[in-house]
Amino acid sequence: MPQSPAKPAMTSVPPLEDINLFASDVALQEAMTREGAGHAAKRLAGFGLVTGSAEAFERGRLANAHGPQLTSHDRNGVRLGRIDYHPAYHDLMDMSVSEGLQASAWMQVAASPNAPPRQGLYVERAGCLYMAAQVDAGHVRSISMTHSAVPALSHQASVAAAWVPKIASRSYDRRLCEAADKSSLTLGFAFGETPGNDASAINTQAVAISSEAAAPLYALSGLKWCVAAPSSDGLLVLAQTGNQPGKGVSCFLAPQILADDKPNSLHIRRLKNKVGLRSCASAEIAFEGTHAWRLGEEGQGLDIVSETILHARLDTVIVTAALMRQCLAQAIHYAEHQHEGGAALIAQPLIRQTLAGMALDAEVAGALAFRLARAFDRATDVRAAAWRRLMTPVSVYWVSRRAPVLAAEAIEQLGDNGCAEDWPLARLYRDCPGAAMADGTAHMMALDVLRILQREPDVAETVMEELGQAAGDDRHLLAAHQRIEAILHDPRHLDGRGRLLVEALAVLAAGTILRAHVPAAVADAFIMSRMGNQPHQSYGQGLEWADTHLIVRRATPNQN
Repeated sequence: MPQSPAKPAMTSVPPLEDINLFASDVALQEAMTREGAGHAAKRLAGFGLVTGSAEAFERGRLANAHGPQLTSHDRNGVRLGRIDYHPAYHDLMDMSVSEGLQASAWMQVAASPNAPPRQGLYVERAGCLYMAAQVDAGHVRSISMTHSAVPALSHQASVAAAWVPKIASRSYDRRLCEAADKSSLTLGFAFGETPGNDASAINTQAVAISSEAAAPLYALSGLKWCVAAPSSDGLLVLAQTGNQPGKGVSCFLAPQILADDKPNSLHIRRLKNKVGLRSCASAEIAFEGTHAWRLGEEGQGLDIVSETILHARLDTVIVTAALMRQCLAQAIHYAEHQHEGGAALIAQPLIRQTLAGMALDAEVAGALAFRLARAFDRATDVRAAAWRRLMTPVSVYWVSRRAPVLAAEAIEQLGDNGCAEDWPLARLYRDCPGAAMADGTAHMMALDVLRILQREPDVAETVMEELGQAAGDDRHLLAAHQRIEAILHDPRHLDGRGRLLVEALAVLAAGTILRAHVPAAVADAFIMSRMGNQPHQSYGQGLEWADTHLIVRRATPNQN
């Protein structure tokens, strides 16, 4: 009697899903507690279950595999400019809006303006955004712009009164109709101009239509080169106020739909074919007499959007750190479940040491993000305000340099599987550079830091004083602090050392956070490998002496 063939041994790696993104992340839990959001652990754990579910990850995959599509004209040749999204994208938006991520910092103000601020609002939101971005970083771009735009709206009381309460709604409304008829609203940015011109030039023109004091109305004409989430209910726009000399750049809100559901003359020329963040549309937009309300005074546009950009850059750090965390989690999960020679890959010292090096960078990215969020929570404090001002571009710079490198290493850990679109790392790898420079390139961050040093030296002094105190008696941290002080006191060469300075600030700040708050094995490994006599050149180097078992165990998503 013929025997049945033997069943092959199960060697496949199970997908990393149906986990709690909060309960499985030790570093995230500790950061929430130390930065002032420990009281929100129950909420964070609940959202961790939602974001870590197989359904959520599948929606992220579908929203990227079936990206937005532009229907430029109808069958009769009438211009439409309609963008259609896969239902999974709207489901993700519903998930994040229901959690309030598009307006967490402003919801209390909208509901009870005179109530004292709740502790840890920014840190709590940062923890939730961190988990949502691991599901899909594309839809989070729309969420982030909506949240960041609120400070600009506050410069025009009548606009803020009509829009902010609906931005703060937890009921996602995907319909494209007049703002007054919607239950919730989203916003996007239309700042960047056509390349080839001066990078800082704004050529879009605005001509006054109505001078009503409540909300002056203008007509905009011009081209914006790359607008994310262009079908948002409203777009923040920078434009020149007519041809009047001395008036300068002003800020406007252009609604997508005008009264009586009449489309605004805001025309999408084409969608961008982006390397990453594919679930969220980006487009070239032409303004052809587009109606828009001016926010604040004429010529004050750059000042008005400065707070908006600062908030957006906070989210850049959070989202990029989240992508690093998910890349690391996928790599460790694979190494724990893939076997070679009868043992899991994680048992090999070379692989474990590489993963430990990656884990250090991922933990530092989160530490910088959540420390920055705390500074936003306490912005009225002088020291916190200084940290927020200087360390926002510093943190953006650091995560933008490390995220793509970590993602590439994660792919290497999986080999051919890492490059396959059936596995999540290919998408995460593409998303890292796009998310990191969503609100400015690394070069722009370095230049921003140099401008702060030149124009606001007291800000740098305050941060350096805090970092010096935090260094304590750690000789490596003290030496790093002294090196930065030496750079700052040599202004002749400061421009050429801008990137060196910014990275040194980020590493020192991270080192002080780890030294004070995480296990000594983790802090020692980071400080020695990043600040010692032989700093690492790639992952897996400089940690021969370190407790890599503890470091990787702390970072694994499979916390049992």
